[in-house]
Amino acid sequence: MKAILFDPCSGAAGDMILASLFDLGADQKSIIQAVESAADVSVTVNTVTKSGIRALKVRVQVRQETRPRSFFELMDRIAGIPLPERVRKDVAGVFGILAEAESTAHGEPLERLHFHEVGQDDAVADVVGSCLAFADLAPDAVLCTPINVGGGQVRSAHGTIPVPSPATLRILTRFGLPFHGGGTRELLTPTGAAILAHFARPTEGFPLGKSLSAGYGAGEAETEQPNVLRAVLMELPAECRSDRVDILETNLDDVSGQILGHLFERLSEMGARDVSISPLTMKKGRPGHLLRVLADPEKSRDLALEVMRQTGTLGIRVLPSVQRFVAERSFETVCLPLPMGKEAEIRIKKAFDPEGKVLNLSAEFEDCRALAEKTGLPLKEILRRAEEQAWRTLKE
Repeated sequence: MKAILFDPCSGAAGDMILASLFDLGADQKSIIQAVESAADVSVTVNTVTKSGIRALKVRVQVRQETRPRSFFELMDRIAGIPLPERVRKDVAGVFGILAEAESTAHGEPLERLHFHEVGQDDAVADVVGSCLAFADLAPDAVLCTPINVGGGQVRSAHGTIPVPSPATLRILTRFGLPFHGGGTRELLTPTGAAILAHFARPTEGFPLGKSLSAGYGAGEAETEQPNVLRAVLMELPAECRSDRVDILETNLDDVSGQILGHLFERLSEMGARDVSISPLTMKKGRPGHLLRVLADPEKSRDLALEVMRQTGTLGIRVLPSVQRFVAERSFETVCLPLPMGKEAEIRIKKAFDPEGKVLNLSAEFEDCRALAEKTGLPLKEILRRAEEQAWRTLKE
């Protein structure tokens, strides 16, 4: 398994992350072209030396200062950037993390939230460039050791604030990223924290594995220790892939089945990973329901607000950033024989372990239902035959 491990012993910022990924081999030319078309900036990459360590330095020059953008203006801007869909989702995810952190830190709802430093074109360039670099390198996993956040105070659009900034501290808290600090300057920026939170999972140190290459991204600070972010491309033993989700829960009573059905569909449309509704008995023997939602951390707030709007519940429990192990999955197609010598294609979802051993094969329900409606054959018969055909194909 190929993994990128970040070792932010001297902090992290968006330009440092991008530079370290360039140093690992991400395609500089194509990424810079994409970044300069996405934001009104010019980007240069140079080799520098920080306390005797060779590193790459990314400089993003903003051609024209812009006014602070609202969150929704920024999302519209991202939607208009010509990017691969996976990269566009990553960019939106990083800025979603930043938006939630800024909203919580400053007590401003998203509708009134305006980005200052993190909404400028240089921050857009850092985030878009980093997401493109991750897509280009395509690691199976991204890890991050404890982060040095620095210390002291930093000037911002809101005045002088302590390090780590409230928004940065919110991101570290929400995603459970271990950190330590000290010194008199900021070493971890909100943008750097958001990129690491979106892509990386924490690790206490270097895992067992082999180093394939190392990249160093230089920062602006001149400190006693080298102000560089080290990224190591590693080959790790195969293991179950993992990700992190929030679990949202609330008990509901006096909510009709029609409302629950509508809520189920609405949450799925908004990007919930999974939605389940279970009957339960509440106090005084009243019947009710337990609503449970699995959500990407950056979507939790919007999903929780939607539950409150639709049901009137006054509170939602959040189990934040729970790690889960996930089987690898892919889709294949089988041809299912039909009467009169005809065939129909059915998609099959294949789940397999890190060694490639198949764990399960399941026919795509919507394909089977459509075929049942078209042919009049029983749905359960089509499901059974499709999965049997998939297992036979696998053994051949």
